[in-house]
Amino acid sequence: MSQSAGASERTIGQLVADASRDLSALVRAEIALAKAEITAEVKQGAIGAGLFVGAAVFGGIGALFLLLAVAWLLTLWMPYWVAFLIVAVVLFLGAGVLALIGKGRISKVGAPERTIATSKQSIEALKGHR
Repeated sequence: MSQSAGASERTIGQLVADASRDLSALVRAEIALAKAEITAEVKQGAIGAGLFVGAAVFGGIGALFLLLAVAWLLTLWMPYWVAFLIVAVVLFLGAGVLALIGKGRISKVGAPERTIATSKQSIEALKGHR
């Protein structure tokens, strides 16, 4: 009876090999699931981004037509070239104001001081100097 009991029991090496194989299969399955979920999410994100680009193009074209309508409206009281020049100057002034605001915002951006400090501390700790 001891031989049949010994024959049916598996060795520690076999158990470890089986556990390793099962763990490897589980990790591969989890990675496959993550890939499938991420692929679906990325696809939805790309479609959403494409729709936003389309909306921006249509909005830009609509703004162009609105500006042309304003310029043609002004031609009721002045020559064409003056009306279109006024619209162009207003657009350039708006662009200038936005550029100045953007420049001000960019100049306020500073270095990531906490990250630099913690990086220096990590380097010192790795060197052994505390």
